[in-house]
Amino acid sequence: MESGPAIFTGVVFALFGGGLLLWTATRLRQGEPVAEGVRPVISATLASGVAVTALVLGVWCFTRL
Repeated sequence: MESGPAIFTGVVFALFGGGLLLWTATRLRQGEPVAEGVRPVISATLASGVAVTALVLGVWCFTRL
């Protein structure tokens, strides 16, 4: 019964983390800012850190099945 919420949560974290990482990489490759009004290095580092954290949480949810 508890595997359903774990699968859903893992998929949500994995999709969010993967999408954010892909979006951040695309913005950096094009030379555009990741966030408006913030230093480029800080915004790219923070966005990448959040994306990796979300991916790790998604993997952790999948290991709980």
